[in-house]
Amino acid sequence: MAIYSIRDLEKLTGIKAHTIRIWEQRYKLVIPARTDTNIRYYTDENLRLLFNVALLNRYGYKISKLAKMTPDEIAAKVAEISETNSSPNAQVDALTLAMIDLDESAFDRVFSAYSWEHGFEKTILELVYPFLDKLNVLWLTKSVSPAHEKFITNLIRRKLLVAIDKEPTAVPGEGAKFLLYLPEGESQELTLLFLHYLLRMRHQKVVYLGVGVSLNDLRDASQPFQPDYVVSILQNALARQPIQQYIEQAAKITGKGVLLLSGAQMFINDIKLPKNARRLDGLPGTQRFLDELVDQQKRTEI
Repeated sequence: MAIYSIRDLEKLTGIKAHTIRIWEQRYKLVIPARTDTNIRYYTDENLRLLFNVALLNRYGYKISKLAKMTPDEIAAKVAEISETNSSPNAQVDALTLAMIDLDESAFDRVFSAYSWEHGFEKTILELVYPFLDKLNVLWLTKSVSPAHEKFITNLIRRKLLVAIDKEPTAVPGEGAKFLLYLPEGESQELTLLFLHYLLRMRHQKVVYLGVGVSLNDLRDASQPFQPDYVVSILQNALARQPIQQYIEQAAKITGKGVLLLSGAQMFINDIKLPKNARRLDGLPGTQRFLDELVDQQKRTEI
């Protein structure tokens, strides 16, 4: 059983701590437990109930009415809203609750419903990325455990892999050649997988090396493949060498291709880019680059 402080509840539900206290005192909505030394704490059941109450309250349900309902009745109302309300905010809340409950079925329902209505690409951009932003805040403030984070990111990773597999590989001579990788110590695999999906959708040829790729491994893949573009993300500081030196070596390995780099390290460091390297401003910048490339390819075909 996880144990939460009132500040944890505030971060997870978005309800101010003093509001939670008022709901406790006035409506007996959640009753905290106490340690042997009289310190207040909250359980998974408290969090789940308060999360559901917060969601329903945002959709017009009065606290006085919710206080008279059982936890099961409240959960049923939340499920009803999740099925009928497709706004990103409501669905981000639903994904957060699925993560807290370690409920794969709930995650699938939310993800599939949004994807059916909006398509896979918009689901990742409008639903998953805002959720991951929220998860990052919760992770940094230690409001969620590593188990919850691993559970939900692995579910998202699986969705991305299935979507990639559904897209046909490029036929010989079609599109540009992209080599995707993450260096050792980098953890932005979900973004790299989404980029893989975007490239497959746009009929580009992709070699995906994944995470933990050394420069030697990058060289071994680049020499036979001869990529037009090598793509990576530098979000975390490199442990083994200065970033300027790393980029120069990666650019040299890229050869006649173009090294495309994004991530925080590309903007917080004073980097002199090699001639065959280009800085992309995160996912929006990467999408703009791909759209421009595809437009150029279409004009060439005419």
